[in-house]
Amino acid sequence: MYHKEYYETGKTKAEGWIYNGIKTGYWRFYHPNGKISEQGYYQNNQRIKYWYFYSSQGKKQSEGHYTEGKRANWWLFYDQNGNINHKCQLSNGIKNGYCLMYNNTKLTSAEKYKNGKKIKEWFSFSSFRRENNLSDLK
Repeated sequence: MYHKEYYETGKTKAEGWIYNGIKTGYWRFYHPNGKISEQGYYQNNQRIKYWYFYSSQGKKQSEGHYTEGKRANWWLFYDQNGNINHKCQLSNGIKNGYCLMYNNTKLTSAEKYKNGKKIKEWFSFSSFRRENNLSDLK
């Protein structure tokens, strides 16, 4: 059954599919001003697949994949101009792998994490490239 939730103002707060009281399929959530805040898919009340998150001004803030309700794989985070600010590999909702930081689309630094703890940091692309296999970044 298609389900909608509303703010006290009457504007839509959330909408999506519910089956036997459980969120399933595509869902969209809204800021109080009516702009989309997030959108993606549910299965058994858990976020799955690819999700997008937006500011109250409608600008994309982040996007990435969920597995069993937790952030996983590469996540992209955007600056106010819509450029990628940084991207990180996540597993079970925590940093696990590389985080790459950008300034105006140029890679400025990189970090490597294991189970949420930083284990290495690079401050130039050349030093990062020397020590890493760039195919790991796909």
